[in-house]
Amino acid sequence: MTAETPTAADAPAPEGREGHGGDHALDAARAHGVETMFTLSGAHVFPLYDAAVKAEEPTRIIDVRHEPSAVFAAEATGKLTRTPGLAVLTAGPGVTNGVSPIAQAHFAGSPLVTIGGRAATHTWGMGSLQELDHPPIVSTVSKWAGTAQTTDEIAPTVDRAFALAGSSHRGPTFLDVPMDQLFSRTTVSGADYGRLPDAIEPDGDQVTQVARLIAQSERPVLVLGTDVWADRAEQAALRFVEETGIPAVTNGMGRGVIPGGHDKLVTKARSQAFGKADLVVVIGTPLDFRLGYGVFGGKDGAPHAGVVHITDSPGQVSSSANLAASLSGDLTRCFDEVLHALQTTSGARPSWTGWADQLRDAVSAAVARDADLLNATADPIHPARIYGELIPRLAEDAVVIGDGGDFVSFAGKFLEPARPGCWLDPGPYGCLGAGLGAAMAARIARPDSQVVVLFGDGAAGMSLIDVDTLVRHNLPVVMVVGNNSAWGLEKAPMQFLYGYDVAADLAPNTRYDEIVTALGGGGETVTDPTQIGVALDRAFASGIPYLVNVMTDVNAVYPRSTTGV
Repeated sequence: MTAETPTAADAPAPEGREGHGGDHALDAARAHGVETMFTLSGAHVFPLYDAAVKAEEPTRIIDVRHEPSAVFAAEATGKLTRTPGLAVLTAGPGVTNGVSPIAQAHFAGSPLVTIGGRAATHTWGMGSLQELDHPPIVSTVSKWAGTAQTTDEIAPTVDRAFALAGSSHRGPTFLDVPMDQLFSRTTVSGADYGRLPDAIEPDGDQVTQVARLIAQSERPVLVLGTDVWADRAEQAALRFVEETGIPAVTNGMGRGVIPGGHDKLVTKARSQAFGKADLVVVIGTPLDFRLGYGVFGGKDGAPHAGVVHITDSPGQVSSSANLAASLSGDLTRCFDEVLHALQTTSGARPSWTGWADQLRDAVSAAVARDADLLNATADPIHPARIYGELIPRLAEDAVVIGDGGDFVSFAGKFLEPARPGCWLDPGPYGCLGAGLGAAMAARIARPDSQVVVLFGDGAAGMSLIDVDTLVRHNLPVVMVVGNNSAWGLEKAPMQFLYGYDVAADLAPNTRYDEIVTALGGGGETVTDPTQIGVALDRAFASGIPYLVNVMTDVNAVYPRSTTGV
């Protein structure tokens, strides 16, 4: 499946299809574009495997070593392909192990469907194995959670789950199916599965109001977030930036929408952009801690900036920020209609060239400052040096996955993707352990691209056992560990607050590369900054899962300005 896969298939399910519940579930899932199932084996869901194996065009099964990896992989599939990924979990602990990844999908707006097993109907309430009512547990972190109570309900319930997950505002859905109903057989008449609701039309009056505010501003800034990519609005966003000349900052999967090096991309000058702007237009991302909860301006005596929030659906508009205006709907239409209103409005609008040039100068100064860190020769190794070696080796279509705290924060500072849809990180939920699942998804969704996972050593310990999955399914990826032998995101703040730290140290100089080698991959440890580049070259050339374990300086702390609290 590629990033250009349609959001729904045109063909209906077969007329008069006879089969067990797993057959009918997979018919509906395939109508929504599913080609891969991520799972960890459990008897409650055997019919789904049987359906996948025996289909005329079998559905690929990727079986993992721990359930979170299956759900993280399905979530990443949704992010990369923009159609819902599918995770299948057995009952009880299989489902509860998947709750954190479902929560990550909820906060990131990732299209994801998780199908869980469920204890049989005829023994419900009698204490059968792994009997648990899952939907109430999952419902708080999903768009919808429910149970297909009978075999006849399975296909339409799966279809509904996919339609909800894949439509604005995207997110996870969950359903479970009683074991006896999933194994039972029935005939399902032809149904038109795979349809999504119509796109939301932007309100014309709101479009006019937003355009008026932009036209009146002297120092506007755009913020382009994950939903710009998820809503397939990346071309409209780039067109808007280039035709208006308004500087832009990107975050989440909005990274790459404005290619790295573009003269209107000012992410490296975001402090100045946000501090001196008189209008900030935030598109496709929440006004959360990453954006100062929607408070901008005030730098060097500047007044507070007006804030416009543009979202893919009305429910995503901030209810806590002080907004000058808001707009909701299909984001391509939002961009194009606001652009049209700007171009046809009467009266001259200010030139933003001088403002854009100021920010571009700030970007150039930041790039010059970064060069020293990217080429640092310090011993122990400064984590920035890893990016100094990695960035020149990345192809334009490389998929880069961040799974960590401080080490991945450095990646966000230095890496600017050349294309959209090529950056994955934990998102606003900040859930570690997603890296190996995301790597599986990326290697399948982008078979011809480089796939690189950036691990903090703490995060690496959460999922490296699933290198076994990469090896068994022939999914080569490059893994880089910034190994400072600590939970770096916690160690320095605790020292700042208390003068000491506890529960922040890991075993020194752990050989994570030897774990990968033992599982059938390859790897090496690097302690000399001059050897990082050649180690990365060996990793990219290996054709197997390969981990470069770089020992870094625990005192080289990322200089963050937001803490999330």
